[in-house]
Amino acid sequence: MLEDDLSDRFTQDPLRFLDEHFPLGGGVVRTGAAEYALGDPIAARNVLRNADGRYHEHSDFFHSRYGDFGPRTAQLKVRREARALVRDFLQKQDLHALRASIAERLPDASEWPDAGNRLVYGYLSPLLLAPDSPPKLRALLDRIVERAVLAGARARQPRWRRMLLQFQTTFQLSNAIEARQRMGRTEPQDLLDVVAGAAEPGQRLDELSEIYLSFLFAVAGSMGFVLAWSLYLAGTHARRDVPAEWVVREALRLWPVAWQLGRQPAKPHAVAGTDVTTTDEVVVCPYLVHRHPDYWPDATEFRPERWGDPEAWHNPAFIPFGHGPHRCVAADLSQQIVSALYAAIDEGHALEVTPHDTKPTIAAAMAPPPFRLTRRRTG
Repeated sequence: MLEDDLSDRFTQDPLRFLDEHFPLGGGVVRTGAAEYALGDPIAARNVLRNADGRYHEHSDFFHSRYGDFGPRTAQLKVRREARALVRDFLQKQDLHALRASIAERLPDASEWPDAGNRLVYGYLSPLLLAPDSPPKLRALLDRIVERAVLAGARARQPRWRRMLLQFQTTFQLSNAIEARQRMGRTEPQDLLDVVAGAAEPGQRLDELSEIYLSFLFAVAGSMGFVLAWSLYLAGTHARRDVPAEWVVREALRLWPVAWQLGRQPAKPHAVAGTDVTTTDEVVVCPYLVHRHPDYWPDATEFRPERWGDPEAWHNPAFIPFGHGPHRCVAADLSQQIVSALYAAIDEGHALEVTPHDTKPTIAAAMAPPPFRLTRRRTG
């Protein structure tokens, strides 16, 4: 009964529960009968690196309904080609193109975080689908973003509509991947090509479609939320004249979008002084890791200027993209893109943030409270 009550209290308000219990109980917070949230930075890194094999191998990005996409060589091929594609895209973009994209998609007053998701999705759409892709396929991605990526979008859809979208997504993406495989491009033109070209003989098309969706959710979802958090925090605190990258990193530190990274123990052992068994789940919690008072001064305060200290860039209590072999495919490039978008939105404008609520939207990804962003030209 007590264990059920523990789980219920965590589920009702997870961040408040974690704040109340960490770090009073050391580096681990028990959140259920067989679930532990890990906030000790060194232990968290060790769990994610998994050099000693104490946990079953797991990739948050490459995980599908059939388990982890593989073999590992296929994952590495996807990572390598995706990074190359993103780098090439960024090299071809200039500040004029970025400003034009923002001017096209962002009115003087906009509602966030949805506006951030749509902005990043629109800006990076050529990465997801080459311009010569079938319009029907692009329309499918548009529907997925609106009905599954935006904060709270799934909860607003009736169950039958969610199931219909899932069926349409699997069917159309599987067909599109099969068509790309028949084309046999030697150089991928977009991320759909990357996924199609990584398939092993006999690989299920529906599994490949799930890996492609991971890219869509990372681009339109996670990156959009990071941009929104950056603007929200900057707009609800006194203005700091600091580089955009510092603001983005501080947003990632305080409010990591990927706030839970679950791992299943492969053998009984102790983690941060707590005994766990093979029936437990150890959840590395970047939200706790990033707020550890032994590693960050004023750990719960928004202080982007802290990133002016070179030592901050080597602080082990910073894992917004995971750690180890399954770290985010393009973590550094993602930060570069979000920082560029933030700087372009801020440039030549006075920004005003009007929150509609104070609580984040808690799901698999953590989105900021809804707010209105008003931009007024200053020059």
